[in-house]
Amino acid sequence: MNQLKSFSLFIGLIVLTAFPYSSFSQDLASYVNPFIGTSNYGATFPGPVMPWGMVSIVPYNVTPHPENDYSNTDRWCSNPYVYNNNIMTGFSHVNLSGVGCPDLGSIILMPTTGKLEVDYKKYGTPLSDESASPGYYSAFLDRYAIKAEASTTKRTGINRFTFPEGQANILLNLGLGLTNESGAFVKMISDTEVEGYKLLGTFCYNPDAVFPVFFVVKFSKPAIKRGYWKKQPQLPGTRHQWSSTSGKYKIYNQYFRELAGDQIGAWFTFNTRQGEIIEAKVGISYVSIENARENLNVEQPDFNFEETVQNAREEWNNQLSKIEVEGGSKDDRTKFYTALYHTLIHPNILQDVNGEYPAMESHDIKTNKESDRYTVFSLWDTYRTVHPFLTLVYPKQQTDMLRSMVDMYKENGWLPKWELYSRETNVMEGDPALIVLCDSWLRGLHNFDIETAYEAMLKSANTPEKDNIRRPQNDFYMKHHYIAFQDSFDNSVSEALEFYIADYNLSQLAKALGNKSDHKRLYERSLGYKKYFDPQYNLLRPVEKNGSFMPNFNPFQGRNFEPVHGFHEGNSWQYSFAIPHDIKGLIKLMGGNRHFINQLQTAFRDSLFDMSNEPDMNYPYLFNFVKGEEWRTQKTVRDCINRYFHTQPHGLPGNDDTGTMSAWLLYSMMGFYPITPGDPVYTLTSPVFNKITILLDKNYYSNDRIIIDSENNSPENIYIQKMESNGKPLKNYFISHEELIQNGGIKFYLTKTPRK
Repeated sequence: MNQLKSFSLFIGLIVLTAFPYSSFSQDLASYVNPFIGTSNYGATFPGPVMPWGMVSIVPYNVTPHPENDYSNTDRWCSNPYVYNNNIMTGFSHVNLSGVGCPDLGSIILMPTTGKLEVDYKKYGTPLSDESASPGYYSAFLDRYAIKAEASTTKRTGINRFTFPEGQANILLNLGLGLTNESGAFVKMISDTEVEGYKLLGTFCYNPDAVFPVFFVVKFSKPAIKRGYWKKQPQLPGTRHQWSSTSGKYKIYNQYFRELAGDQIGAWFTFNTRQGEIIEAKVGISYVSIENARENLNVEQPDFNFEETVQNAREEWNNQLSKIEVEGGSKDDRTKFYTALYHTLIHPNILQDVNGEYPAMESHDIKTNKESDRYTVFSLWDTYRTVHPFLTLVYPKQQTDMLRSMVDMYKENGWLPKWELYSRETNVMEGDPALIVLCDSWLRGLHNFDIETAYEAMLKSANTPEKDNIRRPQNDFYMKHHYIAFQDSFDNSVSEALEFYIADYNLSQLAKALGNKSDHKRLYERSLGYKKYFDPQYNLLRPVEKNGSFMPNFNPFQGRNFEPVHGFHEGNSWQYSFAIPHDIKGLIKLMGGNRHFINQLQTAFRDSLFDMSNEPDMNYPYLFNFVKGEEWRTQKTVRDCINRYFHTQPHGLPGNDDTGTMSAWLLYSMMGFYPITPGDPVYTLTSPVFNKITILLDKNYYSNDRIIIDSENNSPENIYIQKMESNGKPLKNYFISHEELIQNGGIKFYLTKTPRK
């Protein structure tokens, strides 16, 4: 690894010198460290992006190279940047943050100097002096002595390259990227402009989830030379000897019309003085080249890098300031505001400035100027933490996300599962859209089409399996209330557990809407998890069609992504407490409070708990369900915060899953957590900070803020002595969403000694 490589957490201080932010009481963006999560498979990136923005600019350093530990061809690298790597090959302009499968990482610009070289295996460079803050990234490209800087708007990006004297080149590589798709089109418009599109998709190797991204690139200086390149196939026989470009990159010097292919790109060459700056603006659209150009003309009509940086930082400060914390250490504030930053990247907007967007699973182009259309719905992950968090703190954006999901149903007949740029990828288990829609409505967000949403949810829950793309085992499941183990290494238990949570949520919505028969049927179905419970192990175990347990059961099989019967990316221990809607019923099955606590303690003591696995995220809070054991939640949550979350690049326990891990950290540091989807209730633990102020949107909530206060807060005082809300004692460790808002907060009194 290059010893010059470093990162700066507080580049914001430099930006502040140039751009004062008098409208903010604090420059909260200065606490954000975008490098957190760029190692240890966190899959985040350090490049600039706006809150919920379509465009991000990331140093692409996962090209296979001896100096790179991870690449886009091995070790399941799903991110365009890994902190451990040393060689970068450009700046990608469409990217995903914290996902578990590779895609996007495309529309790559690479500045170089000297003789033109278009082979990405040959033109890579080490980076040094990396700096990143919200809305800004910079680095020094050692091989070329180029300073590279980047910033973004919602739908566009801008690169600023400071060159040495001599020949300078800017390459647009359309054959390189994280996507598993190939194919692109490019067209020269002039010596300062190029346009085209690139095919993306096949996320998690779903061959049908394919979509185009359109772009327009404009340069601040005319090129003295320009052209294309294309990797030529190797010709057979003697034809290979006759051709000077057979199996090689062919440089097109005098051809300026359209070019299409797989390994293609465009190059622009300039003469530069020492320290001369050339800027490159990139407009993006998922509708058309024309829309990409309009996005660019509207959001960046001029070349003004400093203004773009300032606007991006101001917008980040505006969104980050919805929560202000007091007390805690500097590292605590860095962890908190970086988590908030990561939580606000996805889902992101999809529509262009004119309101157009591609319809779900359709060739149609729709227009919506009334609200934002969102994309990148990693719902199996985000229903647990991200969407409840957005419901409370960012209800306008969450409402538009709910509308987007319902509109997807109107466009293609099904609610999304893991939607990516209007294509369904069908990743992970369950029916998670039901959970997000129901939980959000039950928490008070009613400004979306609940009648159509309810229709869509019932369709998913009740349609026979031959016509049901969401629940392909639905006939047996509806009749017997479980999914039978039939094939080796199936995910039958994991799948059923997700259906139980979805059906429970829909049952609670049905109850609130007055649909008693739907409520009763769905609620009874949600209790089918009991069929999997094996008292011999006090764990869940796959069940065959005849109702008997699967033989040769090993509750430990499935660690570290080992193939396992019945469970997905985990073992029985990592799923057996994932019954958030009926913990009291699970306690009874396990033989009562003491047996439940012992089993839960075993999970933590014997390293059977996996912080990076979403079904485990509730585990630290489950001690709160047993009176007298709540102190264990306070101890365990604080231990998880300190053990798994740090301020270095490896500072996440694993994949951030589009903000899911980060949102868990936010809740846990604030002292309350949404324990049961479908029940608008929080369970409590000791907050990290002395005071937390959450500013509420008065258009959605009756109060204007929630204040979480704590007396005697210190790293040693992690146990709750007593709690109050609105001046009255809280008698248990749960508070409703409505009560928290109406009372305006909670006051904790902390001590070193656990209250047993």
